[in-house]
Amino acid sequence: MAKIVAKIQDFLRLEASAGILLMMAALLALIANNTFLSPLYGALLSTPVAVQIGALEIAKPLLLWINDGLMAVFFFLVGLEIKREILEGELSSFDKAALPIFAAIGGMAAPALIYAWINWGSPETLSGWAIPAATDIAFALGILALLGSRVPVSLKVLLLAVAIIDDLGAIVIIALFYTGDLSMMALSIAAVGFAALVGLNRFGIKTITPYVLIGAIVWTAVLKSGVHATLAGVMIALTIPMRGERGSDQSPLHKLEHDLHPWVAYMVLPIFAFANAGVSFAGLSLASLVTPVTLGVALGLFFGKQIGVMALSFLAVSLKLARLPKGIGWMHVYGVACLTGVGFTMSLFIGTLAFDSADVLNQVRLGVLMGSIASGIVGYAVLRMAFAESRQVSAAA
Repeated sequence: MAKIVAKIQDFLRLEASAGILLMMAALLALIANNTFLSPLYGALLSTPVAVQIGALEIAKPLLLWINDGLMAVFFFLVGLEIKREILEGELSSFDKAALPIFAAIGGMAAPALIYAWINWGSPETLSGWAIPAATDIAFALGILALLGSRVPVSLKVLLLAVAIIDDLGAIVIIALFYTGDLSMMALSIAAVGFAALVGLNRFGIKTITPYVLIGAIVWTAVLKSGVHATLAGVMIALTIPMRGERGSDQSPLHKLEHDLHPWVAYMVLPIFAFANAGVSFAGLSLASLVTPVTLGVALGLFFGKQIGVMALSFLAVSLKLARLPKGIGWMHVYGVACLTGVGFTMSLFIGTLAFDSADVLNQVRLGVLMGSIASGIVGYAVLRMAFAESRQVSAAA
C-alpha cells in the first residue's frame, strides 16, 4: 500500500511541475507570435518534413508532425494510464470510480451543450462542440500544486480520475466525430497489426521491442487510413502486458509508463503547447472576443465544466450512487470542478481536428486561453478558501 501511495505522489509531483512548464511554453508561443519573431515562428511550424522508405512517403509540415506524431506518444501514455487505472487503480471498481465517472460525464456534456447553443446559428462552427469538453491534467494539477501540502491526496486523485475519464471520452469523440475519408486498405493493415499485438500479449511476450516495431506499422497505417493517428497510440497501449515475467516486480506496462512520463511531461506536451498556443493579437478587437467560437469555448470551459461536474456529482451522491472521498466537502469538489475547466492541451488539440481555417483556430486559441485562465484562477481561489475554512474548523475543534 505504501508503494502505491508513493507512486501516486511521484506521479502527481511530475504532473504539477509539467503544468508549470506548459504555462511557460504557452507564454513563449504568445510572445513569439506577437513580436518581431512572428515570421520565424510561422516559418518554423510550416517547415516541411518528409520521411520516405521506398514507395512509402510521409510528408507533412512540422506542425502536423507534432500534432500527429508526438501527440500519438502522449495518447499512448494516456492509454497505458487508462488500462492501469481500470485494472488496478481508481477505476478498478464501481465504488471507487462512481464519483469521477458521473463528474466526468457532466463535465463533458454541459460544455458541449453550451458551445452548441452559442454556435447553433453558425453551422460552419458547430463541429467544434467537443473543444471545451476536455481537461488538461498537467495544467490542472500544476495549479493544485500551488496550494502546497494542504491538498489531501484524495482530492488530487479525484481530479486525476476525472481527467483520465475525460481523456477516454475525448478518445471516443475523436474516433467517432473527427475521422476523415477512410482508406480500407490502410485500415486493414492497421487491423492486422493490432491483431498481431493482441497475439503477442496472449502468447505472453513481455519484451517491449516487438510491440514498438509492430506499433510503428500500426501508427503509419492509421495515419494513412483517415482515422486520426493519435488513436493508434491508444490501441497499441491497450495491448501492452500488465503483468511482468515471473519473479519480476515491474511489468512492461508499468516500466513504459514510468519511462515515458518524463518525456511526455517535459518534452511532448510543452512542444505541443508552443506549437499550438500562439494566439495572434494582431487586429484583435472586442468583436474578436465575442465570436461564437471564442464565446462557446470560453464559456463552455468556465461555466459548462462547473455546472456539469457539480450537477452530476450532487445527483450521484444524493441518489447514493457515489460518495464523497473521506475529508472532502462540496467546497473542495467545486474547486475541482473549476479546475476541470482548464482545457488547454486537449482543447487546443481537438480544435486542430475541428477546424482548418487560421482565423477560426485563432478564435479557438483565444477561447481556450480565456476559459482555462479564468477556470484556473477561480479554482485556485475556491480551494484556498476551502482549505482555510477546514483549518479554522480543525482549530475550533
